[in-house]
Amino acid sequence: MNTLIAVSGLGIFCLLAEIINLRKAIVPVSVVALLAILGLTVSEFNHPSSWYYNMIVVSNFSVAFSSLFIVLTVFLILMSGDYYKDKPSKFSDFIAIKIFLLAGAIAMVSFGNLSMFFIGIEILSIALYILAGSERLSLLSNEAGMKYFLLGSFASGFILFGICLVYGATGYFDVAEIYELSQGAGLPIWFYFGITMMLIGMLFKIAAAPFHFWAPDVYEGSPTLVTATMSTLAKVVAVATLYKLVTGLNKEMPYSFEIALLAVAILTMFVGNLLALRQENIKRMMAFSGISHAGFMLLALLSLTTAAGTLFYYTAAYALAGIAAFAVITAVTKNKETQNVADFNGLGKRHPILAAILTMSLLSMAGIPIFAGFFAKFSLFTQTIEAGYLIAVIVGVVNSIISIGYYFKLILAMYNKEADDEVASVSWVYTLVAVVAIALNIGMGIYPSCMMDLLK
Repeated sequence: MNTLIAVSGLGIFCLLAEIINLRKAIVPVSVVALLAILGLTVSEFNHPSSWYYNMIVVSNFSVAFSSLFIVLTVFLILMSGDYYKDKPSKFSDFIAIKIFLLAGAIAMVSFGNLSMFFIGIEILSIALYILAGSERLSLLSNEAGMKYFLLGSFASGFILFGICLVYGATGYFDVAEIYELSQGAGLPIWFYFGITMMLIGMLFKIAAAPFHFWAPDVYEGSPTLVTATMSTLAKVVAVATLYKLVTGLNKEMPYSFEIALLAVAILTMFVGNLLALRQENIKRMMAFSGISHAGFMLLALLSLTTAAGTLFYYTAAYALAGIAAFAVITAVTKNKETQNVADFNGLGKRHPILAAILTMSLLSMAGIPIFAGFFAKFSLFTQTIEAGYLIAVIVGVVNSIISIGYYFKLILAMYNKEADDEVASVSWVYTLVAVVAIALNIGMGIYPSCMMDLLK
């Protein structure tokens, strides 16, 4: 609760800073404040508590994921300083929206009541709707904002209807009370209908097939930094919330639910990877890559009792690699009308540091040692085999091999092709963010137990 209050207060400060002409202080103050809030959050580890009649529940799960969200937001705000420098009149708004987005993310993994869960989802979603359509003079951005708003609202409607059905079946919004009732017999059939509708809404939020169709267009049309936010922070938040929702509402997942989840995970992996092979636009490629990774993350839900640590490690590895990749993508395509693979031709000669970081990020996503992506997939596959789903592991290995095809298409463009033009000067901020993010990723790969053991 202290974390949520501090983050909300920081968002309000960013809005007030514009009024009192402290615009230049927004980024440094926000970064320092977020690092202080990170320390406050970490101090709550192993100190569970609940607030306001169980509306907010602080647990090791919420502390670990909230800390990850704060780290990702620090990276995004650091890049925002350069990315929005040409829009000084809106600068404080963009930063404040990202911080309020973080507040919604923290609420989504700290809820103890379904009403708080829905409030968190709406805070995060509304912030993303605004950011997706924030380039008012761009038709693509307008289209992305409108498409995301309409389809996201439809998914939120599913979630809200599901919450109503669960309340009608149990008489409670409190997750602990609902869990107690689920351990006995006699719950009406619409309880399970309600859970199903909430799961469908959350599958939309993480862009799992067949609810993925919005992601490529929205990722392509949104400003690149917003695409980075959706691909990393928003996706990780949605996956963590889905896990908390599934484990919090029901004693155990029925076998039929597990089979349905397995089918969705397999379909999501194939749809994401096969369609990514055809893409030339880098943001659409990363959108389909994110869809495929959502399929991998769903495999963690097949073994709920041991999934928390593995899911945390996988999401952290994916998000840090994504932040590093998008820092390079943003730096290279910032002043270009297109964001195609051809824009990266010859980057290895023009800017070897950026090319090396992007290469390492893509290798981590593909699951190549020594990066954290390899150990994340290895632990996930081990856990899935122990749960009795060998077919899922086979499909996962096949899809990891497929993903190498489009990741290496970009790598080969950087090192084997000649550039058509020179890269404009790159701000040191993008390089700093990319270096720190990929260094954290490699560190997690060398010492995987430091992350996975947190939520045992």
